[in-house]
Amino acid sequence: MGEYKSVIVEAGRGGWGGPLKITPTDDKPYIYSVTGGGIHPVAQAIADATGGIPFDGFKSSVPFDKIAVAVIDCGGTARVGVYPMKKVLTVDIHGTSPAGPLAMFITKELFVSGVKPENIKEA
Repeated sequence: MGEYKSVIVEAGRGGWGGPLKITPTDDKPYIYSVTGGGIHPVAQAIADATGGIPFDGFKSSVPFDKIAVAVIDCGGTARVGVYPMKKVLTVDIHGTSPAGPLAMFITKELFVSGVKPENIKEA
């Protein structure tokens, strides 16, 4: 069984939402990076600070109910709402606000954007 810590992720410059408290658990250990090009530095920083497992969502997948947080790089309208719709905490590296067909699911309790590593603090 893992020993996990919590972090607080706040919106960065031009961002929206949050702050989110992220705490991986044995049931939800994955820090899911869906940014292309491997594990994004924001996902790695969250994993390092919490003890969660960094996971490249472009190379493989895990069930939504196993994800502690999804780190995305969507400035548009599609992926930005998919994870909040599934009640997965979502960190967007772009300064995105609710938009598109899934906007109703993008709430400040589930979503934060404009995030850089310096927006991640120990809880």
